[in-house]
Amino acid sequence: MPHEAYKGHKLAQRSIDLRITTMMKTIAVLFLALGCCLSEPQNGCEAPQTGGPERSGLCALCSLPQDVANVMEKVNLLETRLQKTEKDVEELRSLIGGQPQVAFSAALLDSGSGDTGPFTAATPLKYKRVFSNTGSSYNPSTGIFTAQVKGMYFFRFSMFNNLSATPSSVVSLMKNGQRLTSVWDTAGSDANDMGSNAVVIALEVGDSVYAELAANRIVYDDSMNYNTFSGFLLFTM
Repeated sequence: MPHEAYKGHKLAQRSIDLRITTMMKTIAVLFLALGCCLSEPQNGCEAPQTGGPERSGLCALCSLPQDVANVMEKVNLLETRLQKTEKDVEELRSLIGGQPQVAFSAALLDSGSGDTGPFTAATPLKYKRVFSNTGSSYNPSTGIFTAQVKGMYFFRFSMFNNLSATPSSVVSLMKNGQRLTSVWDTAGSDANDMGSNAVVIALEVGDSVYAELAANRIVYDDSMNYNTFSGFLLFTM
């Protein structure tokens, strides 16, 4: 779930909780007023003058002409609204599951086979075959994951070497343009090598993470999906 949507759900839940509290207080006041009126049907409340503003306000309410049936009707209406509000709260909690959910996994090629690169400058790899993207934080058009929730994350990527003798393959995991970790290999007599690496890092909202192919390097992939990029939220902070 996107960060804005999650914040909207949290605000909605707080609003519903406030509505429940307000209605509970209203029901309590109505019952107190009803009890006062029933106990003194002729003479009203005989509260001492030093009873405080709450007691004075209640006696003023009891001294007014009232229809008990109307009071009970209001109580029943509030109880009905309270039941509906509680149902809304349960549906909201079920929807958001208590915390945001963020996870993605993708492979480099959507179809076919061949090399990616070389490029004259370091370039983010665009993992186009998306296996999952809960929370929509990964963008296959750019290859970049953008954090929408502040928290601790796990990321992993794998790299498959190119099949020719040169150039070698170098892929690095980047955060906001800064290198975190890398995988490197040089093709030769033992071509078709691959490797992987992973990190656990804290991200702020808006931080970006991506796998970057070094300048003048190549990686190879086919339908076996050797090159992958995955990540998920461990917990919020």
